[in-house]
Amino acid sequence: LEFGINPAPLTSNIPEKKRKNITMMKIAGLVLALASSAAAFAPTSQKSSSALSMAKLDDMAGSTMPLKTFDPLGLATLGSDETLAWFRAAELKHSRVAMLATTGYLVQAAGIHFPGMLSKDVSFESLSTMKPFDAWDAVPDAGKQQIIGLIFLAEIISEANGTHYTKGGDLPTVIFPPIDFSTVDDATMKIKRDRELNNGRLAMIAIMSFSAAANIPGSVPALAGNPMF
Repeated sequence: LEFGINPAPLTSNIPEKKRKNITMMKIAGLVLALASSAAAFAPTSQKSSSALSMAKLDDMAGSTMPLKTFDPLGLATLGSDETLAWFRAAELKHSRVAMLATTGYLVQAAGIHFPGMLSKDVSFESLSTMKPFDAWDAVPDAGKQQIIGLIFLAEIISEANGTHYTKGGDLPTVIFPPIDFSTVDDATMKIKRDRELNNGRLAMIAIMSFSAAANIPGSVPALAGNPMF
């Protein structure tokens, strides 16, 4: 606006339904971001983490060969130990979401679907014939609201469960289905945590690639020409 540019044409060609979807996702993202970061603004001890040793980072879950501690921007030394715990929780949550998203995209692309109807007007079979992002657009608004509402509820539960992870509590756990790891020994648990984070990091790269290929033709050469992108 300061340069005399009218932003209206940027959105004038976007269909009304897609504009509504974009607005809904922005609102959902804002709500979830506020929910997950609320505890970060509570009074905490400001113990500096600038003195964190590489040995301490190497002991964290997910620090595995061949890269071990890969932190070229030095993010682990920003703020306090509470900040580092928040970063790790954020990575863990994004990893889990990315694994679900990547699996869901592949299942949808393979044409696998539930039987019956999603709503009175939309069948699961009809959605299975569409590209994944087109299928999301075809889901009724009420269905999208239910999905986002469940995600919001899971986020609230994970953030309010016991002592918060920025205060020394456990990192967020899977809400549904609940999984009991109390009988797993520490060595096996470390392996499982390493695998979860490493698989999640790969899944984040995968879903970013899928999104790029679906929205910018040719941006991912390996996926160019695939009918589901």
